[in-house]
Amino acid sequence: MKKKNSLIIFTDLDGTLLHRETFKFDPIKDYIKELINNEIIIIPNSSKTEKEIEKFNEELGVELPYISENGSSIHGLNLINSNFPNKIILSREKEELLKIFNLKIPEKIRDKCLLISKLDKKRQEIIFGQKDAKLKDVLNRKYTLPFLFSGEKKEKNRLLKILSSNSLTLQEGGRVSNLCDNVNKVKSMNKVIRILKKTKDKIKTIAVGDNYNDLDMLKNCDVPCLVFNDQFKLDQINIDNLIFSNKPSPEGWADVIKKALDKLKYNV
Repeated sequence: MKKKNSLIIFTDLDGTLLHRETFKFDPIKDYIKELINNEIIIIPNSSKTEKEIEKFNEELGVELPYISENGSSIHGLNLINSNFPNKIILSREKEELLKIFNLKIPEKIRDKCLLISKLDKKRQEIIFGQKDAKLKDVLNRKYTLPFLFSGEKKEKNRLLKILSSNSLTLQEGGRVSNLCDNVNKVKSMNKVIRILKKTKDKIKTIAVGDNYNDLDMLKNCDVPCLVFNDQFKLDQINIDNLIFSNKPSPEGWADVIKKALDKLKYNV
């Protein structure tokens, strides 16, 4: 079978493709579909849960492959090629991670880690900006444990060191920190690329993000794109050839994608 060339967009969702507060993307929905109709593969790579990304796909009206919970699991590659797997799990389940966390992290530091699952519903709604069924989808996590950290920098550094020595990671998003297995967005992205190379001759990748847990993904793609986030100062981000938008999501997403396609001389 003759291999084909491919262009793949790996994209974060919250604050990148979705509006930071409303989680809407109506202004760019038609543009996303136009990209897909031009055989560009779009793969959400997000801290969101399976349920949340499935709901995003429903709202888009297109079934996209995706990566959930900060690289913990890959879904729907069979949509690209029927010989590819439907699901790849890269993480241990959250219950096993919690056991390690409770066993290895000193009590003094554990006390600084407030698990979101233990908070009352009202506080959860404020933290995630979601209610009712949507909040339930946010909390329906299989592989990661979101929490708030209230300790000092030296305590956080100690936490990171202990987690690393036990093959765990801390992924920081815009709203919470997540206790994760030894996974991240770039590892899952690279695994997807390795699989696609079995049937694709040449692959070009665009990665789009807006937050700290997206930076490694941006550093490991052909065209890195950053959507406006007032937490960032561009002179503090060391990424070569970074494409940046002064517009927030969702319009900022379309802005950087158009610039990236121009750079790749890819006509849509």
